[in-house]
Amino acid sequence: MLGNPTAARFETALARLEGTGSAVAFASGMAALSAVLLVRASMGLRHVVAVRPLYGCGDHLLTAGLLGTEVTWVDPAGVTDALRPDTGLVLVESPANRTLAELDLRALAHACGSVPLLADNTFATPVLQRPVEQGARLVLHSATKYLGGHGDVMAGVVACDEEFAGRLRQIRFATGGILHPLAGYLLPRGLSTLPVRVRAASATAADLVRRLAADPRVARVHYPRIGGAMIAFEVHGDPQEVIAAVRLITPAVSLGSVDSLIQHPASISHRVVGETDRRGAGVGDRLLRMSVGLEDVEDLWTDLDGALGAEAGSRAPSGARGTPRPATAHR
Repeated sequence: MLGNPTAARFETALARLEGTGSAVAFASGMAALSAVLLVRASMGLRHVVAVRPLYGCGDHLLTAGLLGTEVTWVDPAGVTDALRPDTGLVLVESPANRTLAELDLRALAHACGSVPLLADNTFATPVLQRPVEQGARLVLHSATKYLGGHGDVMAGVVACDEEFAGRLRQIRFATGGILHPLAGYLLPRGLSTLPVRVRAASATAADLVRRLAADPRVARVHYPRIGGAMIAFEVHGDPQEVIAAVRLITPAVSLGSVDSLIQHPASISHRVVGETDRRGAGVGDRLLRMSVGLEDVEDLWTDLDGALGAEAGSRAPSGARGTPRPATAHR
């Protein structure tokens, strides 16, 4: 199947939101990223320059070279020096998955020269940031997250110009990463409430950040300057105890839903990333990531406060660890 009108309606809307000529939707965020890599590889451009941290599965895909690509990991200042004649892509995520670190996309786009900059805009959404306006040529979303917004759809999308979109559609057809028509129906529903959801959840997140930053049980809080509904924080004690103690907040690895979710990246989403690389990217063993939903802020704080208190109260000199709840990654 080459496509359908329902999915095309979503693609048109997302392209307008991101300010690009076209957009191509896929069955998942990883299918979308894989298609971009395959397009560039088919042109003889198999080398990728990437800045950590990225989504864990994306990191693994690049590091393992599963699609025949070769990756050079750099810090933002090293992009230009890492470029080669066969470099087909520079890949970044800002705010970054797990640590919420922000990058200067305009400076990175300049450093890329003629090589396309792909910016993963899943966390910010076009409500808070439009990477094309800062020089990115490709914008990636795991539409499973904020664009869908209700935890009931799995999809990915790449916003780009029409020429690149045509190549992506060829890969989508050949590899079978077609967006299901039902997902194509659910995604425009999500886009219609996207600004309201992002702004409401962002206001709650900012309030929680203020409280967490003042809490002696919390070692450090990460929150981007542009705001948003994602929080990352490091605890002094055992993060698994916190996860085991929450009741309103759901332990799960996804994000962007109306429900608040929490996870321990080092043991779940980033377990496929080598320990040295993971820690070097700022994903430490005591880091927790929370996706703030639409619940009342006082209810969320009561749950977090109780979970942090339970962790502190249960800490023992023997260093006994809590048992994490099972979770399934999807993007």
